[in-house]
Amino acid sequence: MNDFRKTPTESDIIERLRRGEVALPPLRLEIVETEWAGEGSAVWDAVVVASYNDQQAKFVVECKALSTPRGFNGAVQQIQSQPLPSGVLPMVILPYLRDSQLRELEALGISGVDLCGNGIVVAPGRFTVSRTGAKNQFSTYSPIRNVYRKNSSMVGRVFLAVPSFESVQQIREAINARNLLLSRWRKTPMGLSTVSKVLKVLEEDLIVKRNEGIRLLQPDKLLESLKDNYARPSNPPRIRLKLEGDRAAILRLLTEQADAASVPMVATGLSSAARYAVMQREDILSVYCPRVDALRDCLDGKETDRFPNVELIETDEQPLYFDTREADGFCWASPVQTYLELMAGDKRDQETAEQVKAYLLRSLGVTD
Repeated sequence: MNDFRKTPTESDIIERLRRGEVALPPLRLEIVETEWAGEGSAVWDAVVVASYNDQQAKFVVECKALSTPRGFNGAVQQIQSQPLPSGVLPMVILPYLRDSQLRELEALGISGVDLCGNGIVVAPGRFTVSRTGAKNQFSTYSPIRNVYRKNSSMVGRVFLAVPSFESVQQIREAINARNLLLSRWRKTPMGLSTVSKVLKVLEEDLIVKRNEGIRLLQPDKLLESLKDNYARPSNPPRIRLKLEGDRAAILRLLTEQADAASVPMVATGLSSAARYAVMQREDILSVYCPRVDALRDCLDGKETDRFPNVELIETDEQPLYFDTREADGFCWASPVQTYLELMAGDKRDQETAEQVKAYLLRSLGVTD
């Protein structure tokens, strides 16, 4: 069970300031104004006095209730867009600030404090107080636990194949059309509500943008998020075989027998790497199949762990079969799945993964 608390509202943050619960000991923050109007149309959530030893400095404060990249960027843009009163410094307060966000604030000359004990408060010529490392104590609302893992990851993955859509319905249709386990197996199509919920998080994370349609904003960041949250199939059953014939003959045989057994089949990402990068071909061809016994019954090869050339891996995890690429009748893993499997491998695999990433970005029109 996690001990994360509900994300506070902006009013909650102001109330915590009022009670003296927002601080970076020994630095103290004391609220002196709320909803303070500055010059012109400038309006601030609060004005605080920061005290450190015998030194003090006054700050205008912009609060945001969400610690998502979108919430953080919104706070920074808001405080940068308004003229500061004379002798007053800028500060943002969010429920949680990551180390990278604190470094960004420092580079911009903006102080920042969160409700977890992290912050950087700078009053030039007077004091600098910095503290990092406290864990996030607040959950960020998400109707899906992790949108970058398992089935929900297919929403993000589809943008790496088609970077823009006109509607949520169009995204849903594209996801279901690219899911091999829908057309050849017994899986349930992804619903419109699931797509909408995932899109909300992708938008908060500044990965997609809604503006006369829905388009991919940061493919690099999306790939990084998918990589950080990727989980391999957990100890799936495997059968290793020695089949007769050259590579082309084996590919034809597997395709024919999978069709005869009425089971879907796709090469793993590792076995598909040569489709998208320069890599020495593996001696063994590994494939995913939701019922390996049905496929095995159609094959005459000998089961062996000594120099096998085919490996059957039983799994029905849908992202493994998503956006497969067909060549000469054989299904290969998508470049995204290939990238994720390579990044989960050793140093040589990870070097190859960079080639696959470059292939992906070129296909999206992204150049160095």
